[in-house]
Parts: sequence; structure tokens; C-alpha cells
Amino acid sequence: EWSSPAFQQLSGVTQTCATKTVGWDNVAYFCYPFTLEMFFTQGDESEDSLPQWPVLYFEVLSLDFWQRYRVEGYGSLVLPASPGLHMLTIPTWRPVELGTVAELRRFFIGGSPELEDITYVRIPSTFKGERLSRFGFRTETTGSVTFRLYCLQQSKAFLETSALRQRMQSVLDRLGGFSQQSSVYNVLEAFQRARRRMQEARESLPQDLISTSASTV
Repeated sequence: EWSSPAFQQLSGVTQTCATKTVGWDNVAYFCYPFTLEMFFTQGDESEDSLPQWPVLYFEVLSLDFWQRYRVEGYGSLVLPASPGLHMLTIPTWRPVELGTVAELRRFFIGGSPELEDITYVRIPSTFKGERLSRFGFRTETTGSVTFRLYCLQQSKAFLETSALRQRMQSVLDRLGGFSQQSSVYNVLEAFQRARRRMQEARESLPQDLISTSASTV
């Protein structure tokens, strides 16, 4: 139920970045900016149906002095569902072959086992069963990649709540004090929720029971 504009680039390749030693780790600062725009169209209006958020897949490659490429790691992250700044560090892994010959080939010749379908990092796109088994798939952890994500959300459903918050905020501004604003706003929200629950409970009661209780009072 997610879509993107026709001109949207859904994949890309960063520049090659030299690593530097930080403590015991070799760190590369790519500083590669990218922009992603996605649209969600809700088909089922039921409250139990929650949208599956988009997933970002990434692959890390290394290039040595002799122009030999090696796969250093795969990883994936689910885009944050809340707006704002998010710093996410995702661990990576790579597939390995059994035996010393495979490691010698990787070290001297270059090249390493790769995934034909990068979605196998999470849930393969061709998977249609109920349980996914990775038994026998040999991997090893390699490192981590840190993403700095700035998320922005727009929705028509936000209009009503934002208008209500603006009205409440205008009242609270006249009261003065930031702490008083937050406490009064929380009390008013709790009062509105309790009032709605009371109205729903009253509507669910039989009419004869309501009239009897009213006459008794």
C-alpha cells in the first residue's frame, strides 16, 4: 500500500570513502545525503490493520589498492514511524563459505559470496509461507552502519488533531508558565477521554435501565 513518484530514485550507490582508525575500529564517514518520498494509501479502515513501514536495505563493499571488491556486510532498517531526527546504528553481517580455501581466495583474489536477492536480509520478496527457516545459512558479523534520518509526515488525519491542539494551546498560553501548560493540557485531555468513555457506556446501556435509575435518583 506504499507508492512513490515516478521520478523517485529507490536505490543508489555512495562514493568510495577511505577509512580511519578510531580506537580499535576502522571507520568511514560517507556523509552521503539521500531523499525519499513515499505515499501510503489505507485500504482497510479497521483499527486493527496497521501499516507495514518501508524498509531500507543496504550493502557495504570494500575496495583495496588492487581494485578488488569484497562484500563486507548486509543490513536493513525499518524507517521510523515518528517524525523528527533519528540516529540508528544497524549491525551488519555477511555470508561465508566453509573452509580455509574460501578465506584465502577472498584475501588474495577478492570476491566473496553475495546475495542474489538483497531482500533475503529480512524477508525474501519471493517468500509466501508462514515460517522462514535459515538453517544451514552460515554468516558472520562484520560491523555496523549509522544512519541519521530526518523524517517528515503529512496527513489529512492530522488536521483535526492539530486544530484542537492549537485551540487548547491558545487557552494555555494565557495561563502562563510552561509547566502549568503541560499539566493543564494533560488534565483536559484526560477529562475529554473520560467524558467520551462515559458517553459510550451510557449509550450501550438499555433504555429501560437508564429510565429506572433516573426515577430512583
